[in-house]
Amino acid sequence: MENQKLVFGIDIISGSVRSKTKRPVYALIQMLDSEIIEESQISLFRLIRLITSKKPQILAVDSLQEISTEKKELFSFLQSLPTSTKLVQVTGGDRLESLGKIAARYNIHFNKFNPFEEARTTAHLASLGAGYEVVAFENETTIIVSRHRSPGKGGWSQNRYTRKIHGAVLQQSREIEMAIIAAGLRYRKREVKAFGGCSRVIFEVAALRDEIPVNNVRKADVQVRIDGKRLDRIQFRPLKAKPKYLIVGVDPGTTTAIAALDLDGNLVILNSSRMTSLAGVIESLYKVGKPLIIASDVQTMPYSVEKIRRAFNAVGYSPRQDINVPVKFELTSEFTYKNDHERDALSAAVNAFRHYRQKFQSLLRRVPPGHDLEEVKAGIVKGIPLEQVLHGVTQKTGTIETFNATPPATLTENDEKVRVLDGIVKQLRGFIDELKQENRLKDYEITRLQGRLRRVHSERDTRIKRDSEIVKKESTIRGLKERVKEKEKENRRLQKKLKAINDSLLVDSSEERDPVKLLPNLTHECLKEISTKSPVREGEILYIQDKAGWGRNSFRDLSQWKVRAIIISKGDKSTIPNSLIELAHENRVPLLGVTDLRYDRKGQIGSVDRKLFARALREWEIEQDEYDKSKKNEMMEHLFKEYQAERGKEVKKTG
Repeated sequence: MENQKLVFGIDIISGSVRSKTKRPVYALIQMLDSEIIEESQISLFRLIRLITSKKPQILAVDSLQEISTEKKELFSFLQSLPTSTKLVQVTGGDRLESLGKIAARYNIHFNKFNPFEEARTTAHLASLGAGYEVVAFENETTIIVSRHRSPGKGGWSQNRYTRKIHGAVLQQSREIEMAIIAAGLRYRKREVKAFGGCSRVIFEVAALRDEIPVNNVRKADVQVRIDGKRLDRIQFRPLKAKPKYLIVGVDPGTTTAIAALDLDGNLVILNSSRMTSLAGVIESLYKVGKPLIIASDVQTMPYSVEKIRRAFNAVGYSPRQDINVPVKFELTSEFTYKNDHERDALSAAVNAFRHYRQKFQSLLRRVPPGHDLEEVKAGIVKGIPLEQVLHGVTQKTGTIETFNATPPATLTENDEKVRVLDGIVKQLRGFIDELKQENRLKDYEITRLQGRLRRVHSERDTRIKRDSEIVKKESTIRGLKERVKEKEKENRRLQKKLKAINDSLLVDSSEERDPVKLLPNLTHECLKEISTKSPVREGEILYIQDKAGWGRNSFRDLSQWKVRAIIISKGDKSTIPNSLIELAHENRVPLLGVTDLRYDRKGQIGSVDRKLFARALREWEIEQDEYDKSKKNEMMEHLFKEYQAERGKEVKKTG
């Protein structure tokens, strides 16, 4: 079966790949060179085993949904297929068509409700070259050599057992590497070192799976798995890269318009432009298909349209008489166009299609199933008899081998020149092959150097990034050190402040004394400094060492702080000036003499006898009450005098 083509066609009978309970059962058709050799029902698991054993060239389906609904499962299925087996979706690639429509192109009819007939049709169409191959892997293969068993928790001989497994992995990877080198393949290798050898070795080989000189292996200690490198998305590759035959209508002039239909009358391309040359028109048509008929809307084909026809060696078509405007509207009523030029080109193409449509329909009854109707139609348009067309269309490729619409030309005296030119062409083709080979080598060298350059750039970028990070970190460290110094300085200041506060609170309770805070004077600067460093709290006793700065504002601040009392540094109460006593009474701030209180000082700590201080404070409060009463009497006398004065003024006015 080396030169024979084995094709499998499948269709679901029951079940679904989406169901976890009822797995699908397939109708399987095995076709060898267009001859059915076996029909059977089979599960997906047995289908994979059968494909692995028989290795068909094609596995044909009408939809990938019959194999898998998820991308991951589809990749796994394609990975399980032999490298020589193609998965073909006969209904198209990215754009799907119905199976009936595809079969009609080959004049094949089937019962769409019979799974075996659908499987037979898919296999037949795939053998004729219809459909798209499903491509899921790049031209790169990954070979993974790993342990087949786990070392486990171990026992007396755990180290020897582990060393044996890892040594087997290392030995197997070396054998595979030698095989890859012997095959002349480029590869990259990554090893995971372990005790006694390697626990895992990965080869990335620049070759397809079927080019790898290694197979999947499972031994006692080691296993080898070969995986193709997956594409980002599934791609579809047509089995036959055959251009679509076109019926083209051309409207030449200042604005050139072209319209192209396929042989079924479907619009393929319609455009117009002022800037398009004949070369541009030819290039546009070449991109979308192969023009079979070049048509014009006038009886005499214009010279520019004739040049386009000759460029494609197509059949020319002109109407018996010029097509008038009402007929053009009728011909193009089913289509949408932008201007009159597109309408004229489209009417020429539609008119040519209608001319050949009857011939195309009559072929359906005369052409046996299994022939590519497009190739048959092309042969008929070129004037070839149907028997000769059917003889020239092979069932393997579905293409016309060699047909000439005209008899071969006779030899002339220019044959020698043609032979010489053919030799030159042959030499040039050989030279082109050499240049292509050299170009491939240079591409490989460029790729290698680009990879090396990327590595150098990566290392440089890493180094630059590391240096910049170091500079940033050093700058941050310097800033943090400055902040630490500032915080340490502030900490020392706060410790001194805290010590001063604690010292002011350390009073021997056994002596029954009250703490006193020392102030140098009552100037504005001193009070401001005290409020910043060690604020005066409510109820504290202040000892003033110097009378400098005494004034109404000082007593007002002391009154707001609500101090308990103020002690004068020298003398007793009788030595205090009356002006200060007056200000103290006015602001209700007790003012006491130091000699009356048994004041004591130890460093920065001051204290007074608690009983003497309480007695002096009571005396001050008595004086404060008398002061308040005297102030009230003075205010009443003042009010009475004002009243008398006002009353006297009123009496004088009335008298």
